[in-house]
Amino acid sequence: MLQDNSGRQFHYLRLSVTDVCNFKCTYCLPDGYQCDTSRAFLSIAEIKRVVRAFAALGTSKVRITGGEPGLRKDLSEIIQICASTPGINQVALTTNGFNLEKNIESWVNAGLTSLNVSIDSLDSKMFKAITGFNKLDSILRGLEKASVLGLDNIKINAVLMKQFNAHELNSYKEWLKDKPYTLRFIELMQTGDNQSFFSANHVSGLSIKQQLIEQNWLPVIKRKEAGPAEEYYHPNFKGKIGLIMPYSPDFCASCNRLRVSALGQLHLCLFADEGLDLRQFMQSDEQQSDLQNYLTEALSGKKASHYLQQGLTGATRHLAMLGG
Repeated sequence: MLQDNSGRQFHYLRLSVTDVCNFKCTYCLPDGYQCDTSRAFLSIAEIKRVVRAFAALGTSKVRITGGEPGLRKDLSEIIQICASTPGINQVALTTNGFNLEKNIESWVNAGLTSLNVSIDSLDSKMFKAITGFNKLDSILRGLEKASVLGLDNIKINAVLMKQFNAHELNSYKEWLKDKPYTLRFIELMQTGDNQSFFSANHVSGLSIKQQLIEQNWLPVIKRKEAGPAEEYYHPNFKGKIGLIMPYSPDFCASCNRLRVSALGQLHLCLFADEGLDLRQFMQSDEQQSDLQNYLTEALSGKKASHYLQQGLTGATRHLAMLGG
């Protein structure tokens, strides 16, 4: 089992398969993807080896992220590799949904068990203003298709921002009344290139939490492989609400996830100062024990906190680097 010096165990791998994204979200890539890194992204063989190594060390959940993972033409094969790895019982995908309607069936057939889609507004004009694309209707149809296909673990991610969509909180709640989704409000996070935007737009998740409690929403018990969200349910709503609040004092205490970038770098935290090179141990099947040993030893360097509350953002220039 992968465990750090604070006693935290890591059951959950967030695997980036590209850092390219085709959206221009105001809080992440307002000027679009700049192509400022190598495009030598992890190969199918490398992905198979790194997932196998994590699974051998107790990881049971893999989330495939980007950039935008739907830009990889071999995404269905990547999903199938993760799903067929012994020990992996959950394969999740985080996507902006641009080709969800077209490809969700092949992803589910490949073994996808849960889906996260970013929908930062339910108003088509505001959605376009935030993302740069008029894709909301297609994304909503893709979600319905995913439900029809039997995918019952569907989550919607929304970053609330004062100058854009914060006023939509009640609209989101009403939308959830008859939707079997978990809607997760994510606090805007400060990165290396968004400091002024962060200052003007950050909305505290704690204020939303207080509203939910006052409106009789009740907490959901968290599973060991669950992500960082605090989830709430209400007897009058089909859907649930989750809050991801990285600025809360105890956010890092329950950390259970590690990140591997599309270039094979292990990031012990989204806001770590640097990545650690795993790719040197992914070049042949004979290196499997070396890869596992390196992973185990690397955990000794994981810090107790991300220190975001102190304004430290590490090497993370923007969230597309590691898929959040």
